[in-house]
Parts: sequence; C-alpha cells; structure tokens
Amino acid sequence: MKRLIRFASICVFLRPLLAADDAAAQIEQELKKIVGVYATVESESADPVPAATAIYQGAIPGMLRTLDPHSVFFDPDQFEQLQQMQTSERKGFGTVVSLLPGRVIVLQTIEGSPSAKAGLSAGDEILGINTIPVRYLDVEQLAQVLGEARQKEAVLDVRKPGSERPMQIKMSPALLDAPTVDRAYMVAPGIGYLRITSFEQPTGQLVQQTIEKLGGKSLQGLIIDLRDNPGGAVQSAAETAALFLSPDQLIFTIGGRSTKPERVAVPKGVTPYTFPLAILINGKSASASEIVTGALQDHDRAIVLGEPSFGKGLVQQVFPLSALSGLALTTAFYYTPSGRSIQKPLASGQLGAATVMARGPFHSDAGRSLPGGGGIQPDQIVYPAQQNRLQLVLDASGSLTSFATEYLRTHTVAADGQVSSAMISSAMDELKVFLSERSIQPGVADWLTNRDWISSRLQQEILTLKFGVARGDEIEMQRDPAVQTALRKLRGAP
Repeated sequence: MKRLIRFASICVFLRPLLAADDAAAQIEQELKKIVGVYATVESESADPVPAATAIYQGAIPGMLRTLDPHSVFFDPDQFEQLQQMQTSERKGFGTVVSLLPGRVIVLQTIEGSPSAKAGLSAGDEILGINTIPVRYLDVEQLAQVLGEARQKEAVLDVRKPGSERPMQIKMSPALLDAPTVDRAYMVAPGIGYLRITSFEQPTGQLVQQTIEKLGGKSLQGLIIDLRDNPGGAVQSAAETAALFLSPDQLIFTIGGRSTKPERVAVPKGVTPYTFPLAILINGKSASASEIVTGALQDHDRAIVLGEPSFGKGLVQQVFPLSALSGLALTTAFYYTPSGRSIQKPLASGQLGAATVMARGPFHSDAGRSLPGGGGIQPDQIVYPAQQNRLQLVLDASGSLTSFATEYLRTHTVAADGQVSSAMISSAMDELKVFLSERSIQPGVADWLTNRDWISSRLQQEILTLKFGVARGDEIEMQRDPAVQTALRKLRGAP
C-alpha cells in the first residue's frame, strides 16, 4: 500500500494548486475516487497491476483521450526519447530511391553524400539491406528497413546496370542538409513554381532567395506547392506569408481558455511581392502550411487549388512533470485572419471550444464567403489524375524505370536535358519490345490511348536517372492537374 499512500499524498500536494471553493472541492472528490478505484484494483485484481501501468498507461491516457488525440502523456522513458529527438541531428546516406514491392532502385545520389562516395549511382538496384533480402518485402516494410538502416553503418547488396553479379557497398550515415524548398523552376514563360516540403527556421528566407532566382518582382505569377507539407515552425510560416502581404495585415491569431490572445501581423516597412499567386494543397497539408494558405486566401492574395487540407490548428506546449515524465498539452488554437478555426472539430465533442470560438459566417477582404469547419477549403477542388489499369501495371512493376536504366547504357541525352520527339518515338518502339519480353503486352487500343502518358513518364524517368529527380519532376508537372489548373488561372482563364 506504500504506492497508494504516495499517490494519495500527491493529491494532497495538488490541493493548494487547484481553483478555490467549489471547483477545488469537486476535483478533490474526483481524485479520491481514482485513489479508491486503484486501491481496489491493487488489492483485489486477479493479477497484480503495477502502479506505473495503472497510472501511466491507464488513468492519465484515459483522461487525455477526452481532450484531443494530440495531447499526450510521456512516461519517463518516452519523455527522455522526446528530448533526444528534439536535440538530434538529421542523418542519412543522401540517396533518392524508387520503392516498389520487392524492389529498390536508386534514382539519384546527392553529390558528396555517403552514397555518392560509396559508388552508388542512378539505376543501381538494391537487392539486400543488412542481409535482409529486398525481394520479399512490401513497400511499407522496405520503408521501415531503410529507415532503420540510416541509424548506423549499412551494408547493401547492389546490382549495377548491365551486370548480373551483385556487389557489396558499406556506408555510414552523415549529417545532411535537406532544404525545405526543394523544387523551383519556371513552368511557363514568366510563371514560376516552388515547392515547400515543411517549415523550418530558415524557410522564409529560403523562399525569398528562391523567388529572386526565378525572377523576383518581374515574375508574372508564382505557384506555391504546399501539398504533403505537414507544417513545422509557425514563425517561418508567418515570415513566408509576409512576403506577399501588406504591412500590418493580419496573418493569424491565437486563442485559448488559459492563454493570452495573440495577433501576428506583417511587420511594418516590408515591401511585398505583388505578382499573382496560386497555392496548391491536399489532405496532407497541415498546421503551418494551413496558416500560410489561410492568410493568403482570407486577404484575397492567392487562389487556392487542390483538395481540402488536414485541419490541424493546435498550439501545444510540453510541460515537464515530476518523476521525469512530461505532458504535451493543447493550450490554444490557430485562427485565420477572418476568424476561421484551422483545427477541424473532432468526434465526441473533442475540441468543441474551437468550433464555438470560430462560429461564422466568414468573409475574405473582398467579401467572398469562406467556409469554416476546420482546415482550408480550396477555392477550386482539383483532384489528382486517376491511373488506368495499364498505367498502374507499368508503375507498379517498375518497368519504365528499368527500361530507362537500360536505355541510358546505349543512348546519350543532350547536356541541356532536351529530349527530341524523334528520340522519344524511337524509345517508345524499344519500350514495346522490352515490355513484351516481360509478358506485358497491351493491346493496340490501350497503347494508343496511353501513348501520351507513357511518353511523358518515359521522358521523366530518363531525365530523372540522367540529371536527378528535380529535372524529372519538371516533366511530371506537365501532367499534374493542379499545376495545369493553376497555370490557367494565373493566365486569367476562368
């Protein structure tokens, strides 16, 4: 019963910290119930119940589940891991790979990275990772194995293009600099495209530097791709939004029951870019990316295209507790300038306050009606292109990547990356033979229907293996419905 006495003493210690009068008395009564339940469990349960299990894995998580899925209790071991993660550095091998069931093909190695120094290159196929054969693993298992391999020295079994005999390569992970603006190029005359993968401390400055490289104020339009961007540092999101808004315009507000209301606006004296903007989002765009999108949408500064965003607008604080444990607790919510709650309401009345505090109607600066209810709703829904059966087979089998690898062994590509129509036409003929040898024989109608898509994908794979993933992505953007819709909008089309 000593553990019980200690727990009861904690309740007594907490008593002076609680609100006075009736509220304190009610909480004290509820805490006594918890003590009573635990005492009964400890003395009468068929199996012994450790105190840590009953409290850390039962009572406390049960209480937090009534709040929201993001408020989490960390026992001492978990809290130590969290602190290590917050101070850890990002390590890896500097390899971009294509993951298919039972296959891992190298698409690019970053110059100066461990993979490049070890001799890996585009087109290499990884057959084994630390004695684990790749051919038996599905995509999720491959991702897990690759993630674990980045933590320490890895031994890879690799087959080079044109060689039947595999070779072993050893690599040790190193610190890698992965910029959060990882794609930037002109998608049409005068119109730039840049992709932000997350928001970290230097992101705002990096966005500005990238825009200047694309043409700065002379741009006629810019597409900012925030799809799959999970968020990150809110300050960086504010700095990014401020690049396109006027001084003193509101970027977001923060509100919560126990926190002081906060308004974050564009600093005085800034000179924003004024060219037209299009923002691309989807269901994986969350948190800081939603703050940027909401601000630009509310101020009629950008047209938003794609799919509804995730809807995560929580302000969280991590509180160290006694016994080396900790608590990540939702303390407030983020709101767009028009007052929309970014946080999407959850089931069972969780976070109901967010909905009450952000009750509409909502309007943009120009008076446009804006939907509330959490997350950011695009001004126009644009879904990703759906693949047909032949396209799925070609992608899932890795046939186009494999063919491009073989093709580059016997063909050259111009240094400027330009691929002529004659070259692609010839490559398409060779591809038909390559596929036939692997029992993929589409009918004439299927081939003609998919010819443009196959030609584009083949060009993408060839340029990816020759010049890197970013160059191949430029070809993919020509097939991307959201990017093409953004181009039409920025050119003034309805």
